[in-house]
Amino acid sequence: MEHLPSLEDIFLGRGLQGTLASVSRPSDQVPHPPGEVDSAVDRLSQRADGAEPTTAGILVWAYIAGRQLDAWLADALADTGLSTSDYGALAAVAFAGDRSMTAGDLARWVVQTSGGTTKTLQRLVDRGLVRRVADTDDGRRTIVQPTAAGARRARSVAASLVERLDHDLDGLDADSRDHLLAALRDLSVNLTGGSPEGPPTAG
Repeated sequence: MEHLPSLEDIFLGRGLQGTLASVSRPSDQVPHPPGEVDSAVDRLSQRADGAEPTTAGILVWAYIAGRQLDAWLADALADTGLSTSDYGALAAVAFAGDRSMTAGDLARWVVQTSGGTTKTLQRLVDRGLVRRVADTDDGRRTIVQPTAAGARRARSVAASLVERLDHDLDGLDADSRDHLLAALRDLSVNLTGGSPEGPPTAG
C-alpha cells in the first residue's frame, strides 16, 4: 500500500516528492477526523516560527478541502468523459453571458498555464463542445464560444453537480452555507490580490 505523508509532513515540507500529483476519489478516501486535523494545526503553529494559529488552520483546512473537492469533482464527472479542467473551461465559456472569453481568460478561470489551457481547449474543440472564432472588434484576438451541444452539456452537467453537492452538504443549514460561500469567495479574492468589492461579472 502506498505510504501517504501525514498532515505534519505536508505542512512542514517533509517527504512530499511524488505525493501531490495523485488524488484518490471520494470512495477511496478515509476522511481525516477533524480533531486529528486540528491537532496537526496546533503542532504546525508550534513548530513553524511565527505561524499565526488561525492562519495556519486556514492553510491546512483549505488544502484538505481543495484536494477533497478536486477528487469529488473528478468522481462526479467520471461518466461525462470530461476532466475537471475540461468542465471548468466549458462552464466558463457557456456561462460567460455577454462577456467575450479568450484563452487567457480561461487560463485564469481554470487556474492553468497557457500551455495547459491550449490542450484543454483543443480537447473541447475536438469533441465539438466549443469553437474558436475571430473577434469582430479586434481581428488579432480569438474568442472561444460554446457550440449548441457544448451549451447543453454545460447546463446538464452543472445541474447534476449542484444537485449532488446539495445532497452532500445536507448537514449544513442555510446560514452555514451562506457563511461558507462568503468565506470561500473572500479566500479566492485575497489569494489573487483582487478587490472584494470588484465589479460583478457579466451574466
